[in-house]
Amino acid sequence: MTARTTAEHYGHALLKLATALQTLALFFQAATAGLLLSSSYGETLHGAGARVMYGASMLYVLAAVLAWRPGGGSPRPVLHASGFLVLASAQVVLGIAHVPSLHVPLGVLMFGLSTLALGRALTTRPPVRPGTPS
Repeated sequence: MTARTTAEHYGHALLKLATALQTLALFFQAATAGLLLSSSYGETLHGAGARVMYGASMLYVLAAVLAWRPGGGSPRPVLHASGFLVLASAQVVLGIAHVPSLHVPLGVLMFGLSTLALGRALTTRPPVRPGTPS
């Protein structure tokens, strides 16, 4: 395996991992949103989950850049990840401002988009360069 194919492999694997972490964090946020209504510790868990989700969104951007630049993959995941980070930033602002009428639907949209991105990451293989063994 050459250094370039190794970079492609690890970049693509990191992209899968980051997307899975982000999707899992968003699912956790949905679960703890329900706890906000029924328990005293729901707000603490939802706040901690928000930090993890935002960090996962930043990791998703980093992984997309690493899969693209050194790995030679498509730049499209970088655009998706960057757009997702913008949505995550809006979500944090809406949550802090206590605007559930926008915060909740945006959370549902983000979970759906992250699930689609995860499905795409899990079914897409890194590009094979001509002359390299597959």
